[in-house]
Formats: sequence, C-alpha cells, structure tokens
Amino acid sequence: MLTLQQIKENPGRIIERLAIKGFDAKQPIERVIALDSDRRAAQLENDTLAGEQKKLAASIGALMKQGKREEAEAAKAEVAALKEAQRVASTRLDAAEGEIRDILLSIPNIPCDAVPAGKSADDNVVEKTGGPMPDLPADALPHWDLAKKYNLIDFDLGVKITGAGFPVYIGKGARLQRALIQFFLDSAVAAGYTEIQPPYVVNEASGYGTGQLPDKEGQMYFVGEDKLYLIPTAEVPVTNLYRDVIIPADRLPIRNCAYSACFRREAGSYGKDVRGLNRLHQFDKVEIVRIEKPENSYAALEEMKDHVQGLLEALGLPWHILRLCGGDMSFTSAITFDFEVFSAAQKRWLEVSSVSNFETYQANRLKCRYRTDDKKTALCHTLNGSALALPRIMAALLENNQTPEGIVVPECLRRYTGFDIIS
Repeated sequence: MLTLQQIKENPGRIIERLAIKGFDAKQPIERVIALDSDRRAAQLENDTLAGEQKKLAASIGALMKQGKREEAEAAKAEVAALKEAQRVASTRLDAAEGEIRDILLSIPNIPCDAVPAGKSADDNVVEKTGGPMPDLPADALPHWDLAKKYNLIDFDLGVKITGAGFPVYIGKGARLQRALIQFFLDSAVAAGYTEIQPPYVVNEASGYGTGQLPDKEGQMYFVGEDKLYLIPTAEVPVTNLYRDVIIPADRLPIRNCAYSACFRREAGSYGKDVRGLNRLHQFDKVEIVRIEKPENSYAALEEMKDHVQGLLEALGLPWHILRLCGGDMSFTSAITFDFEVFSAAQKRWLEVSSVSNFETYQANRLKCRYRTDDKKTALCHTLNGSALALPRIMAALLENNQTPEGIVVPECLRRYTGFDIIS
C-alpha cells in the first residue's frame, strides 16, 4: 500500500497518476490527510496526558508522607480524570489509525511514469516481437482436439472428478507437463534464482501482504473452517517469506523461483476464450520473485523480461511483449509487461507471463525492509514474473508443432520427456 509520506509529499501527483488506472483518488486521499491530522493531534494529546499522569502519580506518595491526605486524594481524583481523558484520546487515535489503514488498503499502487494511458487491453503497447510464426494447413487442429487425438489431456474426466477447469493430464501429456516445469526451474536456477517449495495454502495475513486481499478475495478459493486461501500464484507464499523481515543490505538482491499449482475461481469467465487450456481453475506455473534495493529494481525488471524472452525463444514459439496501459494493470503493480505467444490453430495471442515491479507497494504491506549503509531501515522493492505459466504454453506447443507425423517436441525439452515426437 502507499505510505503516508508518499501521500503527504505530493497528493496531487498521486491523484493524477491513479486516474490513469481509472481510479478516482481525490476523496480517499483528502480523507487520509484529514485523518492523519486528527491522528497526530490525538497522539499529542495522548502523550501529554500520559506525562501529566506520571508527574501527578509521583507526587501522591510524597503528599501522603507529608500527611497531606486531602491533597493526595485530590491528586488521585485528577489522575483518574486524566486516565479517562487519555482513554478517549487513545480511542480517537486507534479509530483514526484504523480508518487510515482501511483507506490505504483500498487505494491501488501508483503507475510509474512509463505506464501509458489507456482504458483496456486494446490500449496496451506492443514493445517487441520475435520467434518463428508457424505456417499450418487450413485443417490444423486446436489443442483440445489434439489432446483428444493423442490421448494427452482429458477435460471431461476433470469435470467428472471436480468440475470444469480442472483437466487431467495423461501419459505423454503428463510427461510433457512435467518436462516444462523442470525446464523452467532448471533455467531459473541457472540464472541465479534459489528454488523454494512453498505451501499451496496461505493465511489471511499473507493474502493482505501481497495485495490479493481485499482486492481479489472473490477470485480465491477459501477454506472456511481453517480460514486459509488456496494460492493463485507462488508469488504469494514466496514473497511472504520476507514479511516483517529486516534484510541486511549485503543479502540483496534476493532471487527466488518456485513451482506450484495455482488456483483461481475465474468467476464470470465464459465463452470460446475459456475453451480447453485457455482458462483454468487449477494450473501449473513456475514463478520468479525478486527483492531489490529501490535503485536497482528497474534493472532487475529488464533482467526478468530477458529471462522470460529466453525461455520462449528456446521453445521456438512466436511471442510479443506488451507494456500494459493503466486501465489494464493490476491493483498492486507499478508497471507490468505481459508476454503472449501466438496460438496458430486458434489464430490468437495467448498471455503466458506477466512481469511486474511493485516498487514499495507490497513491501509496505509486508513490512519488508532492508538495513541501509547508515544503519537505518528502508522499504525494499518487490518484483515477480511468470517463468512460465504452463497451460497456454502447452496449448501453443501442441498447435504450432503439429505435423502429419505427430507433434514435434522442442529440442530443449527432449532430455526431460525422453521422446522427440508425440504420435
């Protein structure tokens, strides 16, 4: 969340930049500033009353020793009155702080200056394009038909055991899925990321820490009896490793990667765009997470983009990078780049990765800080990216690599699959 200091230093700029995300921040920002003034007044009153109580309490014993019982009783009564006044001031202080926190949790992150204006995905900017565009025959099959033809994925069986959006991978389909996971993890480790195996459920504090709560509560699966949430991405547990932590400066940057299953309700998603692997409730993903000093985070962002690009190039898929406009960005992001691959049989681009810099927004929620050279503490910058999400990668690989002989497996995966072609 935004800090009070950010808001007080330049409220006009925050209101102006949040308008790019389609968020009218004028009223909440003005309310926070007014509440902060009230909070500071209540704090001053609370501290003053505490000081007066302490002074009076110290005098009571002396008065009693001097036999000035009447004056001592009067002092006791005054202390009692001061305590009541302090209780009122403390209640006012707590109320102001609570309302400030609630408002701050409702305000999105400020998009950085490099974020273009725009209202929807139609306004995103194509930054870069690469990879060979396949030339398939007119009768090329979409991945859901290929999965059935070669017995790779059973969508109906997933519906039977759980429901729509929970596919069952079979035989070479399961092997290819596992090969992708291992290739992505090995590539991340080779790039300097430390692998983490995180829990797949998190508590409420973790959801608030990375910004899924309260913004995306309706999109998360909730285990009511235990008050736990199934993770929508490994970003949540991995980034929360550093909640309430002061990191020594010489430990930065921190680079972590993690494979996990991911769970998303995807409420309200219907139609042709959700067919097959295009949109699932459970899917696999390898995530990369970085904790950086503020001055290094944008160089780290470029490194992460290069890493994702390298994976797509190794897979031989056609790709492009989108710089998201303000209206298409997430609640927590300061800037986001989406990677999409071209699905040749569907003749459409499919998102396979988002790489984001959150600057201090998540770190302030997490209280993730580092120790500066002058022994003070400062908020870290947090970043994360998909490297990569599997379902649409699998869809594009099946469709783009289909031949009359079968589906050709990319060279980089063959040492994991143990086969060159699916036939």
